[in-house]
Amino acid sequence: MISMERSRPDDAAASAERRWASVAIGCIAIIVAVIIFTGIHWSSMPPSGIEPIDPTTLHVAGEFVEANLGAKIQPNGSVLVHMIAQQYSFNPQCLTLPADTSVTFRATSADAVHGLFITGTNANAMLIPGYVTSFTTEFSKQGAYLMPCQEFCGTGHAAMWARVTIVSKSEFARVSAAKSGNHCV
Repeated sequence: MISMERSRPDDAAASAERRWASVAIGCIAIIVAVIIFTGIHWSSMPPSGIEPIDPTTLHVAGEFVEANLGAKIQPNGSVLVHMIAQQYSFNPQCLTLPADTSVTFRATSADAVHGLFITGTNANAMLIPGYVTSFTTEFSKQGAYLMPCQEFCGTGHAAMWARVTIVSKSEFARVSAAKSGNHCV
């Protein structure tokens, strides 16, 4: 005859297994909920430092029309740079900027995710279609710098770069009066 006492330890083990399985499933459910919430939250709100813009009308109206692109001196003495990245180029292709001056970049992408990175400096930003990325920096050393795209954007990515020349304040004032700062010196 089989004793009923043997089934009781098995019931206790099964009950403990069910509790631990419930805890594990609960932890997995919480993790999935956090991932879903974070994904929805991030997709509905851009990261700090960028603002929405319609990439289909960049060249038609607003601050990114062809005449506004490049570097311009502001009334307070700082410099404002407007740029557009598109496969596989930056517009403008060449920039002349002053040393030891606050330079604010306002840039966007017309088609894909691009990266704005000026080698040898702290200028580094991601350009996302539909958003304007804005950051301010100051260049302390004069010279010529390359600005490659550091986000893979397609087959022509390796050839996507621009040139930035940092000059003295007096040289920049002379150059910007002549050609609005969006050319190579």
